[in-house]
Amino acid sequence: MIKSYRGKKTEAFAGGVFVKDFHGFKEQAEKRLEILDAAETLGDLAALPSNRLETLSGDRQGQHSIRINRKWRICFEWQSDGPENIEITDYH
Repeated sequence: MIKSYRGKKTEAFAGGVFVKDFHGFKEQAEKRLEILDAAETLGDLAALPSNRLETLSGDRQGQHSIRINRKWRICFEWQSDGPENIEITDYH
């Protein structure tokens, strides 16, 4: 279960508020957030190849990401009780 969000836009979007920046991939992002919310382990996310689960490095060390599309990612930190600090971001 998702514990927290990083950034007001991501939190608003997850709460059902229209976010202009996310309009072009709204359905895909909603589906990925549902998958992330249902995951009990990182392995659950890795089991779906379309997620393209990645372990990040550099200034995002300690985070993981799943892809929404070629440009946008959902970045998060995985704790023993699930994902936290969820952020929808233009990773490039």
